[in-house]
Amino acid sequence: MTISKGSGSTISRRGLFQSSAAILGGAVLGKDAKGDQEAQVRNVNTNSSPSTLKITDLRVVTMGGRHIIRLYTNQDVYGLGEVRDGASATYALFLKSRLVGANPLRINYLFQKIKQFGGHGRQAGGVVAVEVALWDIAGKVYGVPIYQMLGGKFRDKIRIYADTTESKDPKIYAQREKERKEVMGLTWLKMDLGIEMVADTPGTVTVPSGLSPWEQRILPHPFVAMEVTDKGIEKLSEYVAAVREAVGMEIPLAMDHLGHLGVNSIIRLGKAYEKFNLAWMEDVIPWQYTDMLKHITDESPTPILTGEDIYLKEGFINLCEKHAVSKIQPDLSTSGGILETHKIGEAAMEFGVPMVMHYAGLPVNCMASVHCAAATENFLALENHSLDQPWWQDLVEGIEKPIINKGYITVPDKPGLGITLNEEACKQHMGQGAAWFAPTPQWDNERSGDHLWSMAPPRAAAKVG
Repeated sequence: MTISKGSGSTISRRGLFQSSAAILGGAVLGKDAKGDQEAQVRNVNTNSSPSTLKITDLRVVTMGGRHIIRLYTNQDVYGLGEVRDGASATYALFLKSRLVGANPLRINYLFQKIKQFGGHGRQAGGVVAVEVALWDIAGKVYGVPIYQMLGGKFRDKIRIYADTTESKDPKIYAQREKERKEVMGLTWLKMDLGIEMVADTPGTVTVPSGLSPWEQRILPHPFVAMEVTDKGIEKLSEYVAAVREAVGMEIPLAMDHLGHLGVNSIIRLGKAYEKFNLAWMEDVIPWQYTDMLKHITDESPTPILTGEDIYLKEGFINLCEKHAVSKIQPDLSTSGGILETHKIGEAAMEFGVPMVMHYAGLPVNCMASVHCAAATENFLALENHSLDQPWWQDLVEGIEKPIINKGYITVPDKPGLGITLNEEACKQHMGQGAAWFAPTPQWDNERSGDHLWSMAPPRAAAKVG
């Protein structure tokens, strides 16, 4: 069988398969492509030779307290990644010596090498920044958008959901949500509604006096002994009722930041909110308490969601397998990056659990999330916290503007992430005296024994056999 290529030339079925294998083998599985395979890949960046591509440097620029990395190579291609908000740039920089000299197209190999340096919460920031940059490089080298290397896209546009600034006046809060819908065109809304909104009204919250800031914010929910009263639930419901009246029942509406409440209070809130048909209540208790989450999910008619702090797929699979939540919410900047989040979505799909995505950061990992969402079947909506920051979209170029248009982001078709940085705009948000991707030679020789298992001494190992 032959397939026409135009201008009278043809390509055999075997040649087509070999060309496809070269792309998938080099870009997705991370294997070095052989010379004869490279000759068949017609869309390879002409400035790049995949089999000889090497990482040469890792540099960081900081703006607004957040960090963007560049992975440089020995050829005319580099990759962008972003360290999650609240995480130190050091999480990425100390990985440099473990990456320099490696072929960046070996994405799986390099991720397996560095994933041990991530952790739940912000500690995954460096690993993910590198992983995203590797995918950006691979897409640029092979001339395809990242979603294509994940198997192609299910959707052309990514639905955005967002909250808005709180107000203790229910009518003002409702009006702000209405503007999100009618002015900005959002088709999915969220509201932050915690007990602090009503706590200054006597009789709404039961809580031990004299709690320290650590006890109020860091100590896990079950150990704070804080409960909401019937009066408190009534006052909170007034906010939800006002918002529902303003935006209607048709649009999905989610709930976040409830407070450090006990299990019974969460269940009672879930029952009180049933008539408002909420999309979910978010992060009601720490995700590690799987049995407690399942108890809440089983008892609450309002769906339960969690996941923004979970690193790697295993924690999500445990929650989904036990049906401890109604929906999962990975944040790509924490969960392990593009491929790991895609795997999380596929695993959840097998258990009948939908996936929304948390995100609060700069456009780099936002676009990484867009590519992942486009290629993941059970995806519902992606969060964005920058609707009120007009300069946010100015930080990048090469993408359709406005980036968020009537509640959606169009999936870019350009290679890699599909964006470049607008240096002039970025520098306006850098700290005084900060350098633009300054050299980082101090991280060139960072070394340690990173093996996760015992290793035989070299001489002893040499005697085996």
